[in-house]
Amino acid sequence: MKKLVIGILAHVDAGKTTLAESLLYHTGSIRKLGRVDHKNAFLDNHELERERGITIFSKQAVFTYNDMLVTLLDTPGHVDFSAEMERTLHVLDYAILVISGSEGIQGHTETLWHLLCRYAIPTFIFVNKMDLEGTDKAKLMAELKKALDEGCVDFSAGQEPAQLMENLAVYDDGLFHAYMENGMIDDSDIAGLIQDRKVFPCYFGSALRQEGVAEFLSGLEKYTLIKHYPDTFGAKVYKIARDERGSRLTFMKITGGSLKVKTALSNRKNSDDLYNYGEPQDTWEEKADQIRIYSGSKYETADEVEAGRVCAVTGLTRTFPGQGLGTEEDMAMPVLKPVLTYQLILPPQCSAFQMLSKLRELEDEDPTLHIVWHEKLQEIHIQLMGEVQVEILKNLIAERFGVTVEFGPGNILYKETIMKPVVGVGHFEPLRHYAEVHLLLEPGKPGSGLKFESVCSEDMLDRNWQRLILTHLGEKEHVGVLTGSPITDMKITLLTGRYHNKHTEGGDFRQATYRAVRHGLKKAESVLLEPYYNFRLKIPADAVGRSQGLHQGKGSIVMQPGRVSSVP
Repeated sequence: MKKLVIGILAHVDAGKTTLAESLLYHTGSIRKLGRVDHKNAFLDNHELERERGITIFSKQAVFTYNDMLVTLLDTPGHVDFSAEMERTLHVLDYAILVISGSEGIQGHTETLWHLLCRYAIPTFIFVNKMDLEGTDKAKLMAELKKALDEGCVDFSAGQEPAQLMENLAVYDDGLFHAYMENGMIDDSDIAGLIQDRKVFPCYFGSALRQEGVAEFLSGLEKYTLIKHYPDTFGAKVYKIARDERGSRLTFMKITGGSLKVKTALSNRKNSDDLYNYGEPQDTWEEKADQIRIYSGSKYETADEVEAGRVCAVTGLTRTFPGQGLGTEEDMAMPVLKPVLTYQLILPPQCSAFQMLSKLRELEDEDPTLHIVWHEKLQEIHIQLMGEVQVEILKNLIAERFGVTVEFGPGNILYKETIMKPVVGVGHFEPLRHYAEVHLLLEPGKPGSGLKFESVCSEDMLDRNWQRLILTHLGEKEHVGVLTGSPITDMKITLLTGRYHNKHTEGGDFRQATYRAVRHGLKKAESVLLEPYYNFRLKIPADAVGRSQGLHQGKGSIVMQPGRVSSVP
């Protein structure tokens, strides 16, 4: 069978979970059609999700349709839980972007589109809620082409086959010539256009009323391609969770070979590349005790899972979201990150140290929380996306740990960088220890993050020491000298270093590396970076004047009647 992992993404309230419910119902995976507003949706099975009517945690369901076996991943639509959504993108073969026909393309929809472009995921578009009054298919198609991509093509029923073929032929020169000669384009060629992200099929309907769902399923089957995977084992970890008994679950997609029960998994990498500095300093090896195939809250156990499938594995305690196992490298850091930090206020009888160890469990599941203990203030701080996530986290802590907590006002998360290149030197030489490191710190482009490399000769410093230094650079969050905020947008290059044949140990280079970074930052001209959001404002033409008055002095703003304006 054609095995596919397909994710559903949308702006909040576009009908994403309702579409997922409809797909499962139509394929016979569930017997009763649930609804979000009735609090009985199959995938929104957590009490917090049913209470608020939003998806908070990514869920999976499995269904078959003719010769197609699909693992469907339903992702959160609210921006506060976008990190949970973004982690699932790494394991998707295809994506379904759901757009509300009554609202059109909304702010978060564009963010999702940029992420799909970044991760190069072939995308099908389902325009939902077409049963509502005021929806206009022609206008929506024009909006999709303008705001998303010219490759958005109407695949819905009622299209003239010849017209559809002609519309598709213009997106590929080879297909254009074939169409001119034969007057036809094969389904496999159309699937190739979609796979290469030259065309984005658009379907219209109402998930709640089951309109257009059968047609959409048929399109998924017809215009998707079978993925081919290598024989050597590889897997991508995209989620850590816990079941109702508290057992730790590692959700992963198998990207090569297969995974059998009791197989020993490790974080060791096989690359000898000098710049593969992600080689872990503390290697581990653990067995996959149980393999589960989840569908909603229920699961079936499996003895073996082949490449292309998603599963949950018990028995692993050292995995983390974004980790690559086997032949897979660790995945890139998420684009969407928290920009606020909140103080956690504990009840008087609660020990901060005991709570800190419990909160590490939540950080294990969502690394973007970034729980920090401030020694001087004796306070716990947590990085979050916004107020909705604050309320959800309060409920989670009360549910899991039985502690009622509060949060202080949110503070902005600043970062620091440097203006000009500078060399930092780190020297570490207590009794019977020795290491020296010279680093070049250079400013990078905005948004480039931190990059590390080496230009040091192996005649000066052995390869293993160089790899160790690069590992130490990447293993820690280095802070600036202005406010103690993390540094970013910088390239750090290892120039040279020294060691002693008898007295140098691995920990010596850790200290020398940290000191070299600190020395360089103290010498450099540092600058404080403040995060900002881009807002898009939709207003009627008769409210332009009033809106300009309200936003006077709030930032640069351009108003055009009846159009979307940007407000950085």
